[in-house]
Amino acid sequence: MIRKYVILFGTLMVTCAQIALSNAETLPAGSTPDPIPLEHFPDRMHAFVWRNWEMVSLGQMAKVLQTTDQNVRRIGHSMGLPPQVAPPAEYQQRGYISIIRRNWHLLPYQQLLELLGWDEQQLAFTLREDDFLWIKLGALKPSCKPILYNEPDDSAASRCEHIRSVVEKYFGESLAKPCKPRFILIPNNAPPQKENAIPAIKTDKQEPVRFLYSYFGVFGDPLLNPDIDPYPDNLLQQLSSLGVNGVWLHVVLRQLAPGDLFSDSHGDHQIRIANLRKMVDRAKRHGIDIYLYINEPRAMPESFFHGREHIKGAREGDHCALCTSSPQVTQWIENALACVFRQVPDLAGVFTITASENLTNCYSHSRNAGGCPRCSKRSGPEVIAEINKAIAAGVWKGSPQAKVIVWDWGWPDGTNAGWGKPDWAEKIIQMLPDKVYLMSVSEWGKPIKRGNVPSAVGEYSISAVGPGPRALKHWEIAKKRGLKTIAKVQVNCTWELSALPYLPVMNLIARHCENLAKTDINGLMLSWTVGGYPSPNLQLVSQFQREPLPSAEQALKNVAQSRYGRKSAAHALDAWSCFSTAFAEYPFDISCVYRGPTQYGPANLLYPEPTRYTATMIGFPYDDLNGWRGVYPPEVFADQFEKMTSQWKQGLEILEKVPAKTDTPAQKENARQDIRITKAAGLHFDSVANQIRFILARDDLISGKLEKTQRDNKVTLIRNILTREINNAALLFELARDDPKIGFEASNQYYYTPLDLAEKVINCDYILNVSLPHWAMGENRPQ
Repeated sequence: MIRKYVILFGTLMVTCAQIALSNAETLPAGSTPDPIPLEHFPDRMHAFVWRNWEMVSLGQMAKVLQTTDQNVRRIGHSMGLPPQVAPPAEYQQRGYISIIRRNWHLLPYQQLLELLGWDEQQLAFTLREDDFLWIKLGALKPSCKPILYNEPDDSAASRCEHIRSVVEKYFGESLAKPCKPRFILIPNNAPPQKENAIPAIKTDKQEPVRFLYSYFGVFGDPLLNPDIDPYPDNLLQQLSSLGVNGVWLHVVLRQLAPGDLFSDSHGDHQIRIANLRKMVDRAKRHGIDIYLYINEPRAMPESFFHGREHIKGAREGDHCALCTSSPQVTQWIENALACVFRQVPDLAGVFTITASENLTNCYSHSRNAGGCPRCSKRSGPEVIAEINKAIAAGVWKGSPQAKVIVWDWGWPDGTNAGWGKPDWAEKIIQMLPDKVYLMSVSEWGKPIKRGNVPSAVGEYSISAVGPGPRALKHWEIAKKRGLKTIAKVQVNCTWELSALPYLPVMNLIARHCENLAKTDINGLMLSWTVGGYPSPNLQLVSQFQREPLPSAEQALKNVAQSRYGRKSAAHALDAWSCFSTAFAEYPFDISCVYRGPTQYGPANLLYPEPTRYTATMIGFPYDDLNGWRGVYPPEVFADQFEKMTSQWKQGLEILEKVPAKTDTPAQKENARQDIRITKAAGLHFDSVANQIRFILARDDLISGKLEKTQRDNKVTLIRNILTREINNAALLFELARDDPKIGFEASNQYYYTPLDLAEKVINCDYILNVSLPHWAMGENRPQ
């Protein structure tokens, strides 16, 4: 959820106002610093070939380098890369963020456009609108010089030969073994998980809402491009078998129903409506409803308001809000939603965000209405309640039975958990329409103490078991009004670690579900964009749809027996307990969650000298330890990840006993998959601890302030860290090669691919053999 990140991190020096582009054909640049040198490669050309070998065709790389396919192939083979398998077109359709990120410090914009096969307008739109990609990239574009092919000289050839020897030493023949294709995240022939499903007992009560986002949905425009289907039948089947009865879809309202405010000369809105209708009908066949995410009305470029000054609201950069204090705007919203729901009457409903994410109403990013001459004369609660009323009126005009779920995300409630004063939440809830649902993040505001450092949850968290005081307060106010309530939870994974489809911290999930069962809520939103995989965690949640409700202990036992068989259930329960105890030590802070290296784990490079770059939201952790650690002192921060790693390893040793005692081949495969995922998680935690210790020791060494004995001790410590990181990267390489789910998250795509982990080994070997000898002699590394 981007808006809180922007509010809290002044070091990024960027708001949504600053990411607006001056026109559709101007690409943003920011401060244009020098790119980070990658000295473990002979030069940037070799780095470019290595980093794109898995994702981009030889022909496209050759075009960028202005050379031949044969020359590119020769460069790759000189470094020990295996024969290239031509990437399918899907890699570019679903992996463009990964391609952009891996080339951000290598290519200037013009070559990046050539690599992607895009024009400036498409890249500009993607940077601004694709889940705030420009912010994730740091709101700056490194000043990269063009890379053109040059015949490698003797020095480059010698360095390539060494890289080849490193690759052979640590990977042997495994680098040449076929890698499972990326993006095959759920096999097309995967059957619904009938043997794992534990159906709810039917009652006279209305079925609670249980909805989530696609595990691999592209946060773009899937309704215009149905080939990028976020909800294929096999995924819907599996979700339904696990008790999920709804999924959600990101839309931009003007693209579905332009009305009298917007033009659509190509008629694309009709295509989107037709595809939406097909998607809804297909989901219905699996017992699953579709909800629309409504974050409206979206801001428009200032040029849009020429002749429309009466609807021009708060300004950010060159974009302005459509002022919802103008009746024309609220009427458009109402009419547009009515139009959508009349044409697609089987839509289940919507959920709204009205004080966060994109610039929408004049109070969505500002506590003073951004200087809007109309809204500044009204209160924030009044404006936010009014936009929710307009949304609800439109939905119900088109489909009276549809649900309207109002999310309190971003509403100030007078506490730090609600982003500080003023207290708006209660006033907004009192003014909402009678039939809406009120949704709140369950664990938000939950007090925690990790490493003896007190704090509170300020984002999604699995490590902290909800509900917290903010949600309980808001639900109580809503219930007194007669409104139904929904808990927003994450049960598979969160930004605490999102590079894996789920985390086996089952005791934490069971306790949260047990607690929520006592609160008399009316449903669950089970994921934001992260965490939609059909997993054993969802199977566990489905236990709490039964009547009578099981205890947490009984629910865990039921799932363990179903997933692994009766003979192995005890081992699974012991392992889950260890993993849950370990994860409860996670040093939760929004800095760690958003800016730390946990998502990348062993794939995050180590740097021989400080990069001076600030870690970005999810995109680039760099070596910005002070940006990662939040409220935790560096030593405590490292200690917490080391505690997690130690306890996690104990659980893994127990879980590895499960396959031998399973009853069926399917249960054995369940156990093997869970062991792969669990091993990968442990490698991430261990790597974060290593990275923290490396940065602390490196900075001490290059300070020149250490006595010889101290220096020798630091050199020994770094040598051990580098050895462990080489081992972690090599192990994760094997896991990721065999499981394309590892390293993937829907809105960020692949954090890393197998060859990124091989690059980390080359990176560590370089520091071990080039930088460390100079540090040992009291010298900084050679420039």
